[in-house]
Amino acid sequence: MKVLVLTGPESSGKSWLAAELQAHFGGVLVDEYVRWFIEQNPRDTCLADISHIARGQLQWEDEARVRQPRLLLLDTHLLSNILWSQTLFGDCPAWIEQALLARQYDLHLLLSPENVDWTDDGQRCQPELSQRQAFFDQTLVWLEQHRQPVQVLQGDWAARRVQALKAVLLLLDS
Repeated sequence: MKVLVLTGPESSGKSWLAAELQAHFGGVLVDEYVRWFIEQNPRDTCLADISHIARGQLQWEDEARVRQPRLLLLDTHLLSNILWSQTLFGDCPAWIEQALLARQYDLHLLLSPENVDWTDDGQRCQPELSQRQAFFDQTLVWLEQHRQPVQVLQGDWAARRVQALKAVLLLLDS
């Protein structure tokens, strides 16, 4: 089983690209638990929610891992929970990073916020490119510091799709 994570700032194409990759390669796709959580709890998210959201994401991921697909596509993982918690609340429960580091991921596709428009979907809160770029930079720093396999995807939607298809093809052939 190869585990691929799509990560990066909001509105950079993670969910769209995850669906494109699943349509092309098959496999099992795990969505973002936080989107479901926000839909179920229509109020401002608070620091106390972060552990619940992280546990929900882990549960969805674990349920998919048990199925042992050839390709497991994660629309996000705990790194987004960590960075959003730090961005919004200035803190994050320590267990979340420990849980993230205890898991194995074969490749992270980190999507740049550049060259794609921000789209308001009612849950997003970083309309400024500088905000999304800062989130991208924090993500890249964390992945590199923890020696996680990462490939940055840039360009317009078509370029991101081509880059991702090539990356997954190489991943599946390794």
